[in-house]
Amino acid sequence: MKIAPLEVADVLRRYGAAYRQIHAGSLSLAQRRIMSAVELCRTAALGGHVEQCDACGHQRIAYNSCRNRHCPRYYVRGQRK
Repeated sequence: MKIAPLEVADVLRRYGAAYRQIHAGSLSLAQRRIMSAVELCRTAALGGHVEQCDACGHQRIAYNSCRNRHCPRYYVRGQRK
């Protein structure tokens, strides 16, 4: 069984609210917004679309990214994703 790799967004989704509460006095508004954007990245909250294979008709849902330049998923291998 293959385990999915852990991403920054997964950590923020799990611990972000508690971290923001504990460090409320030291986080800027910009930092809180970045954390929220990364948490929502590639989830249904930002919408998405259905991709379909022309050969077999297989469909999958592709969720939209947060498009925040600080997001670790924004740049993959030197190219915007």
